[in-house]
Amino acid sequence: MAETKLKALEKLHLRRRLRPSDRLPEAVVVRDGRRLLSFSCNDYLNLSLDPRVIEAAVEATRRYGAGAGASRLVTGDHPLFAELEARLARLKGTEDCIVFGSGYLANAGILPALMGADDLILTDALSHACLLSGARLAGARTLTFRHNDMAHLAELLETHRASHPHCLVVTDGVFSMDGDLPPLPEMAALCARHDAWLFTDDAHGIGVVGGGRGSSFAFGDKVDVPLQMGTLSKAIGGYGGYLCASKPVVDLMRTRARTFVFSTGLPPASVAAAIAALDIIESEPGYCQRPLDLARLFAWQMQLPAPQSPIVPVIVGDASRALALSAALEAEGFLVAAIRPPTVPRGTARLRFTFTARHREEDVERLAETLKRLMEG
Repeated sequence: MAETKLKALEKLHLRRRLRPSDRLPEAVVVRDGRRLLSFSCNDYLNLSLDPRVIEAAVEATRRYGAGAGASRLVTGDHPLFAELEARLARLKGTEDCIVFGSGYLANAGILPALMGADDLILTDALSHACLLSGARLAGARTLTFRHNDMAHLAELLETHRASHPHCLVVTDGVFSMDGDLPPLPEMAALCARHDAWLFTDDAHGIGVVGGGRGSSFAFGDKVDVPLQMGTLSKAIGGYGGYLCASKPVVDLMRTRARTFVFSTGLPPASVAAAIAALDIIESEPGYCQRPLDLARLFAWQMQLPAPQSPIVPVIVGDASRALALSAALEAEGFLVAAIRPPTVPRGTARLRFTFTARHREEDVERLAETLKRLMEG
């Protein structure tokens, strides 16, 4: 059965394969003995390779060991967790914070802890897969609104909200495949009008938009988003997930979120690395702005709309063409991943470019020139 399914995926150019990659400073990846300039990494601030972050992880390992040893509710709540959660809550402007083992575990635990079978979840059509998984696990009635379409969201709220005791509106803070942001001020106003909670997955926002504080701060004044989730594995450069919210919500997660209760805590090294990364994010706003500036330079060179984040998609449609362009760029010394269904909707296969603080302007310009030549050829 597995071989049959793999052959079918191969025929559609949808089979995936792992390729060992040795990541180096300056946004370089070594594959098969070749050095490639990488534009396919979510480490937007290159903090996973920053000596200050690495040293913090090493010192924490020496002091607390290589692993947490148990669930945080048993003996795995080493002292660094309290500091990290306080720092994240301060950055996000919330009362409290809880750290999970990963972003996927966070969403798989938060939504079922908040919502039940009688409740309503409204989710953007392009929300990340882990949000959809969390909604399914919650067992709530789940409806999808068209991507960033506030008229459609308003229609769903007006039609269905009154029939459910609780309603949760779910969206990415920065959409991982398109790089755009939701209209959070309008969305928050709709939620307030209809007594609905607003939940953002800000995995790709923290550190690089809103002055490093994320999508809730990208529109001037802080938008009222009661539930701000995110990861420690993108711009923060390590591993883990979190939810910043009110104290009662966080206390509920500590008691009822199954992916928190029944999972071993993060290794001390991961927590200490995240704290060191937050030090850099809070103290170096110009450095945090650089990935977005470089993304805008690339978009200008390619005559694309100005991006809202360090993510720039170039949609080519067909999966085989996306793979061919990715291979051609690799031959020119650039690593750019081809993104295919089911990660993106059918017919929208693309090259997904991500820009980091350690890229150089001349490399971005050379990338744009190379891509234009390959697409015209």
